[in-house]
Amino acid sequence: MVEHPVAAPVSRGHQPERTCIGCRKRGARNELIRLVAEGGGSPVVLVDVRRRMAGRGAWLHPSGNCLLLASKRRAFARALAGASDTAAVERYLAGMPPAEAPADAEQPSKPESGSEN
Repeated sequence: MVEHPVAAPVSRGHQPERTCIGCRKRGARNELIRLVAEGGGSPVVLVDVRRRMAGRGAWLHPSGNCLLLASKRRAFARALAGASDTAAVERYLAGMPPAEAPADAEQPSKPESGSEN
């Protein structure tokens, strides 16, 4: 009797990948924000925070550089059927803390000389 090896269990760590419409780089779904056009034929682009809104979605890295690239390439209009008003996306990104700066970068680790009092 020939024994067959047992198949290795499937890893549950796999995340779906999406492509950013700005920089065109792939990233995990939880690294990107989902964008949708408001209603049918509307030029307004909305951020789908819960990732559950109906309709076709587009994905964008939450950075100003990717937003600028997407606007420059007119990617919103292509991905979301003519949508071009990105004011809601700009407001959403402006409200987010910068990802590059560490949270404690503003406070010095040692007090400046003369300020020990």
